[in-house]
Amino acid sequence: MKLGFVSAILPELSFEELVDCAAGLGYRCIEVCCWPVGQAERRYAGVTHIDIDQLDEQRAGEINDYLNSKGVQISGLGYYPNPLDPDQEKRKFYADHIKKVIDASAMLGVNRINTFIGRDKNKSVDDNFETFRQIWPEIIWRAGEKGVKVGIENCPMIFTQDEWPGGNNLATTPAIWRRIFNEINSEHFGLNYDPSHLLWQQMDYIKPLYEFKDKLFHIHLKDAKLYREKLDDVGIMATPLEFHSPKLPGLGDIDWGKFISALNDVRYNGPVCVEVEDKAFENSIEDRKEALLISKRFLSQYL
Repeated sequence: MKLGFVSAILPELSFEELVDCAAGLGYRCIEVCCWPVGQAERRYAGVTHIDIDQLDEQRAGEINDYLNSKGVQISGLGYYPNPLDPDQEKRKFYADHIKKVIDASAMLGVNRINTFIGRDKNKSVDDNFETFRQIWPEIIWRAGEKGVKVGIENCPMIFTQDEWPGGNNLATTPAIWRRIFNEINSEHFGLNYDPSHLLWQQMDYIKPLYEFKDKLFHIHLKDAKLYREKLDDVGIMATPLEFHSPKLPGLGDIDWGKFISALNDVRYNGPVCVEVEDKAFENSIEDRKEALLISKRFLSQYL
């Protein structure tokens, strides 16, 4: 497994500065965010470390030369919009940019992207599958044509009031993953697996690794702390940040020894990337870099 981190936590750095940071901290890879240039719509979104609208073969060569000179790889290109948005104009824009990310990944030789399925938060799971069938077969066909793997993160995107009641991402549970992969049976369609989202949903975050071992394209290493006394007070129908917090690996409730052991059991040998969303480390860029250093020190005992 190659230890890396998600670039969203360092939005102020240029691509080259980002790679320098990874090399200096001893990371082997980076999931590089590739949002369209513009205003972020939410925390950790809108980060552009590679502007794929300006990417050509010359720039791709420069990027790969710089990575090689520093001994760092790109684990995948990341873009996490809502391609099932109820606004059809937004939906088309998001889906089109995902296709551009796929093309850029192929041009760079990365051949892996990470994203969301999306969801209309005001519709049922079954109703969202109707829209899924209109949007996603074409995206995965494009990925197959380009030889790119698409990893879907299992984050429910239901953290704030504007994402309530259903959240903005459909692919949240093993039951739904089975439906998604039965609908589109492709070796280019899999998971960007984050155990923390299963933990705060009070689900087994290790068992699915065995069932979906052939669909594990990319792993996010993020911990979560569930506050039982808060959950007892507000209940599971509350917005999730009322009873849990994202944490650095080792500072929450994930049993990382068991999790990494399970990845070894299923012979996973791909990227495992720290995703920093711990508010205790967000006061400055120095704090965020320290978060990456602390995370690497902790995870090095397993990797």
